[in-house]
Amino acid sequence: MNAPMTSTLLYQIGPFPITQAVATTWAIIALLALGAFLLTRRLDLAPTRRQAALELIVATLDTQIRETTGAAPAPYRGFIGTLFLFILVANWSSLVPGVEPPTAQLETDAALAMLVFLAVVWFGVRSGGVRGYLRSFAAPNAVMIPLNMLASVTRVFSMFVRLFGNVMSGVFVVGVVASLAGLLVPIPLMALDLLTGLVQAYIFAVLAMVFIAGAVEDGAPAPQTHVKEP
Repeated sequence: MNAPMTSTLLYQIGPFPITQAVATTWAIIALLALGAFLLTRRLDLAPTRRQAALELIVATLDTQIRETTGAAPAPYRGFIGTLFLFILVANWSSLVPGVEPPTAQLETDAALAMLVFLAVVWFGVRSGGVRGYLRSFAAPNAVMIPLNMLASVTRVFSMFVRLFGNVMSGVFVVGVVASLAGLLVPIPLMALDLLTGLVQAYIFAVLAMVFIAGAVEDGAPAPQTHVKEP
């Protein structure tokens, strides 16, 4: 097993090294894109079992977004759903022999956390404009601006450290037990790794929704109250 900060180098494209984590990431993206195309290319008003299952998944995702943010789920469905599915498949890729899960590498988790950070800024600006989003850092007063800006950075840092630590620890434990006890003994640990991968994908997606909802709510313009003149 490689050190946590390194990944197996497959080949080089000019100055850019292509590691196994990068190749696995590309494969997961291609798999998810192909799966989305094949599963949604023939939708009908009278749903088949496949379409009904997909609609149930989307409805569950919408319910989770609505309960977490209190907002209409449509603007956030694509980003949150894609984020969850990618992390889930990336976590579970550790069960394929010889595959290093991309989420066990710091650069992958840092990139995912950066996407969440950019999404928070994007949705916050789209909701309240640039001025409204920047004004949210001054809540409840201007003294809090440095702390609020620091908090927006540290929460992103905590997201990718949490994901990296949990995924890497699971891969490490299964690898150590397999090397010491053989191939059959780690099977219960692999089942636990499946559950851990699902939970970590869910937590990451929920945290992303919470941060986005906070930015949208804080940056939204305050409702105006109209007082009738006597």
